Amino acid sequence: MEVSTNTPAVVTGGASGLGAATARALAAKGAKVAIFDMNEEKGEALAAEIGGVFCKVNVTSDEDVDAGFAKARAAHGQERILVNCAGIGNAIKTASRSKEDGSIKHFPVSAFDFVIQVNLIGTFRCIAKSAAGMMSLDPIDENGERGAIVNTASVAGEDGQIGQAAYSASKAGVIGMTLPIARDLMNEGIRVNTILPGIFDTPLLAAAPQNVRDALAASVPFPKRLGMPVEYAKLAMTMIETGYFNGEDVRLDGGIRMAPR
Repeated sequence: MEVSTNTPAVVTGGASGLGAATARALAAKGAKVAIFDMNEEKGEALAAEIGGVFCKVNVTSDEDVDAGFAKARAAHGQERILVNCAGIGNAIKTASRSKEDGSIKHFPVSAFDFVIQVNLIGTFRCIAKSAAGMMSLDPIDENGERGAIVNTASVAGEDGQIGQAAYSASKAGVIGMTLPIARDLMNEGIRVNTILPGIFDTPLLAAAPQNVRDALAASVPFPKRLGMPVEYAKLAMTMIETGYFNGEDVRLDGGIRMAPR
């Protein structure tokens, strides 16, 4: 699908990091971008910068997502592109022993559930609602293409580290549903792909001490640096614009394979 002037697009988690880089890349091609995010200040500022629209959306809420798509479609029309970048993480062992008093505690199930609700079910919620809208559109080429969807998983979905049980499970779920969803939508001309980022220089990581950032960068085989959000955006654009790209889960990680810790 060629991204051109006025192509409607939605980017979840679009106010910062990977999502913001993708929103800018889409807008640079002329797309009309709706940014779904919880951060109103950053979301409104980016929307103004790229000539898009901001929609305050919590992806765990049917009502929020429905309202977000309604606002985006009122402004730009039915989206042909959806990029899912909304996500969270935590670091809690399944069960652990206190070094202070030897007491034992387990991972709160509510905390595990919350990560699944945002990263996995939230992603699916946006896919399902967007795909239903895309199906109402006329095809744009001789192959019958109607739309393209890009999701964000993580290398942790394949080699999660200590404390990443919830995060890894959520991202493995995104990886695992990519091909079935692509098959569900194949007769409707809607392609679905997923990116598995490695260690990227996002706002979350920017808060880490420099020695931690340096150690993470040194752990990457090549190039020995953190990934840049613009590199994620470039791959997302390739997935969107290459019509034969479908049903794939692609690592973008400098060749890293995560150690246990």
